[in-house]
Amino acid sequence: MQHSTQDILFSTFAFALGTTVGSFLNVCIYRWPVDLSINRPHRSFCPQCKHPIPWHHNLPLISWLALGGRCANCRAKISFRYFAVELVTAVLFLAIWQRFPWQVAIAYWIFVSFLIIGTFIDFEHFIIPDRVTIGGTIAGVACSVVVPALMQTNSRVAAGIRATLAAALGYVILLIVLEAGKIAFGRKRIAFDAPTPFTWTKHDDDADFIVGTEESLWSEYFAREKDRLLLRCDEVRIDDREYGNVTLDFRYDRVNADGHVLMLDDVTHISGVTRELVIPREAMGRGDLKFLAAIGAFLGWRAALFSLFAGSLLGSVIGLVTLVVGKPVWSAKLPFGPYLAFGALTWMFFGEIVLHWYGTLLRP
Repeated sequence: MQHSTQDILFSTFAFALGTTVGSFLNVCIYRWPVDLSINRPHRSFCPQCKHPIPWHHNLPLISWLALGGRCANCRAKISFRYFAVELVTAVLFLAIWQRFPWQVAIAYWIFVSFLIIGTFIDFEHFIIPDRVTIGGTIAGVACSVVVPALMQTNSRVAAGIRATLAAALGYVILLIVLEAGKIAFGRKRIAFDAPTPFTWTKHDDDADFIVGTEESLWSEYFAREKDRLLLRCDEVRIDDREYGNVTLDFRYDRVNADGHVLMLDDVTHISGVTRELVIPREAMGRGDLKFLAAIGAFLGWRAALFSLFAGSLLGSVIGLVTLVVGKPVWSAKLPFGPYLAFGALTWMFFGEIVLHWYGTLLRP
């Protein structure tokens, strides 16, 4: 009876701690992509009216439900993401506590916190900040040294070496995939059914690029210095210059129009009509490479390989479903980080089961 009571108390604590940590993770998810400090201001604030949120309106899970998902001050809607992050973190903290020894559980709590931050930022912004990836890799190696059981050893030195090698393996494997994908699928050609208007409008250090009804940022197309974007046009106007029947050959910082090279820093607006667009593309972002390195640092080399396989499989299925069900959008992007996180979580809880099942398939 006493043992059962302790289990209930510790499980309740794990769930409550998860909701509190989830509330902090929401701060990181909101602030890191826009370079806001997580320390200043100290108190959370409404994303719309910027009014500081008092503690009794900032209780994890409870406040969002009690306020109907709205700010108590301005009544603007508060994204369901805030509630979801707190709930997912709480459920994972509880599941980890019930599944693993306490030392391993604490290390995995740290790990899933990085996974959750990276997943939700990637969903919203299509990036995974270095604070998550590089920070997660360093934390993974450190946790492996403190808790060698993460690397299936009793030696702290061996655990640190294994975690470092697993992180390097995860990074290198995805780097190979990235480079091979660039060679095989590095350019995408879009031929329009009819002449389609486009505009390029500079703002600050970037530009808005609109083709037909699809809008995007200029920087989204240029991951490498040598990337090129081609626009085959019937007519073009670059500020006060006009061209007819020309192919615009863009690099990130310049455009070649009929032999005339113009630096985009000196251009304000480009508009015209295009029939064909050729865009550079990457198999994935470089943040994904470092994200897999962090997974390897916490879970080992087998988990890094499994996460890549499981994430690629899930991403392919969802991508196919999106193509079949949704309207084709040539500028659509799919974040890969969440699929890697799915693979990592699957390995954490079911890795040995998967290995046993796979072993039975290989036996004659």
